[in-house]
Amino acid sequence: MNIFSFPDAWLEPIGRGFCEDFLGNIQSKLIHNQDESVVIFPPRNFIFRALDLVKFEDAKVLILGQDPYHGFGQANGLSFSVNKETTIPPSLKNIFLELKNDLNIPISSHGDLTYWAQQKVLLLNTLLTVEMGKPNSHEKFGWEKLTDKIISQLSKRGNMIFVLWGKSAQKKHILIDRKHNKILQASHPSPLSAYRGFFGCKHFSKINNFLKQEGASEIDWELK
Repeated sequence: MNIFSFPDAWLEPIGRGFCEDFLGNIQSKLIHNQDESVVIFPPRNFIFRALDLVKFEDAKVLILGQDPYHGFGQANGLSFSVNKETTIPPSLKNIFLELKNDLNIPISSHGDLTYWAQQKVLLLNTLLTVEMGKPNSHEKFGWEKLTDKIISQLSKRGNMIFVLWGKSAQKKHILIDRKHNKILQASHPSPLSAYRGFFGCKHFSKINNFLKQEGASEIDWELK
């Protein structure tokens, strides 16, 4: 389990025994792939970066992605995010466009969403690794067993805002208790679907309104 440096703060909420069994299985699959000289993203020390930056008890918002970017140097362990020196992908460009239209926040010159995570926005992908050049290639690795557990436990904890963009993310609504959490749903920000409901969803202002109603600090969405 230590090979992945799984964050201690999530062991008890998810279940220590569950984590040990699950991570042992995932580790063997990744090592097997590595032996075959397959390049996997994100880098090993970034696989659980979303959980490293946001503790279970601190999480306020969860923005759910599908799997990491599969291009060289893109994935940095946070959903929809890329490193600062990397070209901003189309879906993230559309996220920035909606942010500008919603809250009049200037479009960022980079795509590193770490600043959002530092404000307790959990930027989680349903799959935490991918093979270079092969989107969704680790679909059958079993990552969803872990990420479904994370969603379920956060739902049980309550007072969360779950942001589900696109059909893949929206399937997770069955894991969420609507009585004790908020759910925001829209089409995916991909250029293929953004015009079918993502643009104009105003999710960023809605998130801040929910937080304000709960007496919690709002998210500063303007990247630094």
